Amino acid sequence: MTTSRFRSCVLALAWAAALPLAQAQGVAYVSSEKDNALTIVDLKTLAVTGTLATCKRPRHLQRSADGKQMLVACTDSNQADLIDLATRQSVGKLPLGAEPEAFDLSPDGKTIYVSNEDEGALSFIDVASGKLIRSVEVGKEPEGVKVSPDGKTVWVTSEVASLVHVIDTASGKVTKNVKVGKRPRRFALTPDGAQLWVTNELAASVTILSTQDYRTLGTLKFEVKGARAADITPVGITMTRDGKRAFVALGKANHVAFVDVAARKVTDLVLVGKRAWNVTLDKAEARLYVVNGLSDDLTVVDVAAAKSLKSIPVGRVPYMALVVE
Repeated sequence: MTTSRFRSCVLALAWAAALPLAQAQGVAYVSSEKDNALTIVDLKTLAVTGTLATCKRPRHLQRSADGKQMLVACTDSNQADLIDLATRQSVGKLPLGAEPEAFDLSPDGKTIYVSNEDEGALSFIDVASGKLIRSVEVGKEPEGVKVSPDGKTVWVTSEVASLVHVIDTASGKVTKNVKVGKRPRRFALTPDGAQLWVTNELAASVTILSTQDYRTLGTLKFEVKGARAADITPVGITMTRDGKRAFVALGKANHVAFVDVAARKVTDLVLVGKRAWNVTLDKAEARLYVVNGLSDDLTVVDVAAAKSLKSIPVGRVPYMALVVE
């Protein structure tokens, strides 16, 4: 072997050895409702490295369109805390209206769409100015919010009405009200944009809607051996980038369901903490992070093995995790 070829092989092996480490670098921020803080978990060591104070009752977390900031919706402060991810410092506050629950950003990052639970409304807010653009009346106790990839449509759930409201973002008009299961909570969208998956907390199910005409394509029911139907309360849902697998947190059933999207079938059930609430994948989609609201911890799940690796205490009443790599 020539010297140059030997050096090339050494460099290639070194790069390959370093790749898993690079993929593991980063942190997860976990909002803790009772602590008015975010817990910071190192993704490599799976250890808590600190906390970050924020506004009152932090819940939904999302990165800005440019990826440089994290927006933290604080229900009892009626605002979002804008945190610079490089410095981990708050750089401003954004008014979100009364009791903001969940939100999503327009694809260009200029508009935030937020559900205001007590008002029964979806607010459109200009991110740059913080001004309310419009308020759209929806069903009582709206929660889940999802914007279409083209930014033309926003979907919001009404827990009380058991509806998904379809809203045109240009006009602010509700164009359709779609009946789903009891107490709908969160959304996932297939990568082709053709299917909208909606978790139904009090129906132990996911409703699968066509985004073309909003007919129901199917309903996926969950069962957990030894658990009462009333304790199977799906809320959080996420999907792999290729759209082949979905992961659903089953609430008081203390499990996460692994779902084959094409077959609409549960392939695995993984035991996690108490009241599995929200789920987040890492960039490599190798690990799933499950926030457990009643056991006050974050369970790390090996996706390939469908097995829990570790549960990490993350403050009182954790709500959501945001992975930043």
